[in-house]
Amino acid sequence: MLITEMLARNARMYGSETALVEREPVKNKRVEITWKEFDDRANQMAQALIARGLKKRERIIQLMTNCIEWLPVYFGILRTGAWAVPLNFRFDATMIQLCAETAQAKAFIFGEEFVDLIRSIKPDLDKTIKFYIFAGPEEFRPEWAESYEAIMASQDTVDPKVKTDLMDEAALYFTSGTTGNPKATLLTHRNLEFACFVENRHHHQNHGDNFLCIPPLYHTGAKMHWFGNLIVGAKAVILKGIEPRWIMETISEERVTVVWLLVPWALDILFAIESGEMKLQDYKLDQWRLMHIGAQPVPPSLIHEWKKFFPDHQYDTNYGLTETTGPGCVHLGMENMHKVGAIGIPGFDWETKIVDARLLPVSRGKTGELMVKGPGVMREYYGNAEATRAALIDGWLLTGDMARQDEDGFIWLVDRKKDIIITGGENIYPVEIENFLQSHPKIQDVAVIGLPSLRLGEIATAVIQTKPGQNVTKEEIDDFCQALPRYKRPRRILFDKVPRNPTGKIEKPKLRKKYSGAMESFKI
Repeated sequence: MLITEMLARNARMYGSETALVEREPVKNKRVEITWKEFDDRANQMAQALIARGLKKRERIIQLMTNCIEWLPVYFGILRTGAWAVPLNFRFDATMIQLCAETAQAKAFIFGEEFVDLIRSIKPDLDKTIKFYIFAGPEEFRPEWAESYEAIMASQDTVDPKVKTDLMDEAALYFTSGTTGNPKATLLTHRNLEFACFVENRHHHQNHGDNFLCIPPLYHTGAKMHWFGNLIVGAKAVILKGIEPRWIMETISEERVTVVWLLVPWALDILFAIESGEMKLQDYKLDQWRLMHIGAQPVPPSLIHEWKKFFPDHQYDTNYGLTETTGPGCVHLGMENMHKVGAIGIPGFDWETKIVDARLLPVSRGKTGELMVKGPGVMREYYGNAEATRAALIDGWLLTGDMARQDEDGFIWLVDRKKDIIITGGENIYPVEIENFLQSHPKIQDVAVIGLPSLRLGEIATAVIQTKPGQNVTKEEIDDFCQALPRYKRPRRILFDKVPRNPTGKIEKPKLRKKYSGAMESFKI
């Protein structure tokens, strides 16, 4: 079943029930829409696009921050048979132009935050873009864009009934670009449908559940976790803000049952509790059943600390990529708390294997590159046949992640293939060191990178962000690291903020650029 058909079914079955809530604590704003309103708005969007000449398989860019209109716009695009192209709202003008050119997009829907940015590259965008739709207050609308509100008001709410099959292309999602320029991942309607099944099978959402969506909706992770609610007509809350107090107030007041967090947010919540800044007895949390984390390696120490404050929570780690239609190709499983630290076992209807450089399976316990296979694997990197051939081999996807499998069959993520540090001929996996340092009581966040060394090639360098109000010295960190094998101990300790992108991944290229340029090659 197409996800647009799931929406229509929910409108028929639960039309008057709340589908989406938007909360914006800074403005003390709360709005909601029902399943019928959601469905109607998607139909109006589709009708408006078709009326402007949009054809099946053409591409539409969606550049919006999280808001209650984000999903109706997305579903409206899919109902035209066109491809939705959600863009990272942190992309700069150059990157947006690159994505638009790669997609050869015909239309551009954007929010008020991006007017100046789009104006700066509009002459280049106009080479393919035929019309712009502005989804924001009328007083900020540029003269070259149509008003979203006016367009919606002029369209009826009838489904355009564009014939679309499950195997048709649905969306272009650009990768996060943490190891280079983003690539355009082409997903089908079948990929999107399968993501619904995977998420619901893993986390058992029912119609009474309520999902808290905090991560950006342009990212497959946020939406595809919400898909577990979509398939059963369960509501969701979109929170515009990541302050621990706002998160807890939303969970309490909206009676949220399922929360997907990124590592930094979970750490912030724990610190707020430990410091006394936030008191759990001030909130109604008895209905909150599941906290799960994905998008980046999860320090085991974080989860052990979490369970001290939330002993009854179900927990899951979810591993996935844009190329696998988001999370779930590997997951820990709520019943496997004894394996915290592992990314888990193959997800529902997924296969995995770990291979060497010749793509031959390695023995258990050995490190190799993780490959996955299942109905969620992308069709291709659009417009990049070379990258597609390198990543897709007989239906298997090379993930670019190094992993190992233990004696019980659980997979442990070792590191990104491109992040491995080779020092004096030894392979060092930064994630292992990061997980170790994360257990230090004064450390809030940490990134381990390789910096050039004249003698060793590279040296492991730890960039440490301390908890607010805490001080720690290099000597303390050196002493703490004596528990590590000698070759894994960071040779350089730096104190700085750890940069993460909107999906929680450490932006290591930024750190390498910052410190490689400043320090050149170390003599050690």
